[in-house]
Formats: sequence, structure tokens, C-alpha cells
Amino acid sequence: MKLFQSILILLIFFTSYPANASRDTNSYDGNIFPIYAGNGAIVPPQTTLEESLKNGRISVLFFYLDDSSDSKAMAPIISGLDLIWRNNIDLIALTTDELQSESSKTDSNLPNYYWNGLIPQTIILDSTGEVKFDMNGLVNIDDLNKIIGELKGIDINEISFSVESFNEYNSIISEKKMISNEFLK
Repeated sequence: MKLFQSILILLIFFTSYPANASRDTNSYDGNIFPIYAGNGAIVPPQTTLEESLKNGRISVLFFYLDDSSDSKAMAPIISGLDLIWRNNIDLIALTTDELQSESSKTDSNLPNYYWNGLIPQTIILDSTGEVKFDMNGLVNIDDLNKIIGELKGIDINEISFSVESFNEYNSIISEKKMISNEFLK
């Protein structure tokens, strides 16, 4: 009996099981930000939409589901926004699971007021709470940076950012300075 127990214990502890996370499937692998963007600090959000609007800050709302392949693909882009604009915007990433039971669409201080029922959805609100960008699906980081730059009064037309994957799960943001046509003449 002891031999059987010993063999069973060895099998349990020394049998390896592969991790099966896949960015291209609609499967639940855990929270998408630490797994696919390498940034678990995005969730839970550091502030609420109500606090952000009260403080007159630019807010970026990102509605997602952990089991959506499009949300997984957007995770590095949202993480890149956090990396680039961390001290200048309030990034509020929310899973829509908790919003589905809330039906109140009358209070603009609550995130579900802006959610249109589709994911992923990215929304940029200016410091007064006016919607400046609202798009579902995959979004280019340069489009988001341009809008945030304009709202902050920063000209970023000569700088382009790209999301570059450095392994299957994580990405980095690279700055690429673009050469103006004036210099080519």
C-alpha cells in the first residue's frame, strides 16, 4: 500500500501540465492584462469615473471581457496607453460582466451610461465629460494617442507608437519618430 501511495504522490507532483492560454480564442484564461499585456496594475482601476470627472481629468474607458479574443488583442494597446499617459489620464478598464445587471443609463457619472453593449469598447472623455472618441473592436494606438495628445495640448503628429510583441503573450510599445516631408525636400 505504501508503494502505491508513493507512486501516486510522485505522479501528482512530477507530472507537468502545459498552460493553455491562447490570445486568438474566446476562452477564459484569467485576467487579460497580466497575461497578454504584462500589466496587472490596470485592474482594478485606480479611480472611478465619478472621481475622474469631478477632478476634471481625461478619462479612457475600456469595456472588455476576459474571454474575448478581441479584448485580449486590445490588452497590449490599453496597457501601452497606461505606459505612455499614466500620470495624465485616468484609465478605467472594466469587465462588462458586472455592468450587464445594471440598467441605469441616466447617470453620466457611471460607466454603464457609456457602454453600448458590445465589446471591446474604447471611449475617451475630455475633462468636462464630453465623449471625444467611442469605438468598438480593435483600435490603433496612434488614433488614441492623437486624441489624448490633442486634449492635453500636445502635438504628437511626428511621433508614432507601435505595439510590438516580444513573446506570445506580452508586448512593448515602441516610439517611432517620423521624418517630416519638409526635411526630404
